[in-house]
Amino acid sequence: MCQVFAGQDPARYASRTRRLRLNGQSTSIRLENAFWDILDQIAEADNVSTPAFISKLHSEVLETRGEPVNFTSLLRTACLIFVAQSEGADHRDLSVGLAAE
Repeated sequence: MCQVFAGQDPARYASRTRRLRLNGQSTSIRLENAFWDILDQIAEADNVSTPAFISKLHSEVLETRGEPVNFTSLLRTACLIFVAQSEGADHRDLSVGLAAE
């Protein structure tokens, strides 16, 4: 089974940095290509650009919880939730504690 993971295309886990604005502040975010691909899909589903989606998400997190300790980790877990929902999986275990935190 590990071959499924170990044999993946290295381009999927190569990191890429994108520059964007979060609430008017210029910043850069470094994520693996696989996560950028998913974020692009989420943005497309919402009919917005990827930077616009990420900025909106950041604004909503600020409003709900304050400044996130690790925004890139939040983006990765958002991708996991999106994939689980897209596949019709039971994503409750992926979002456990989100409402409580």
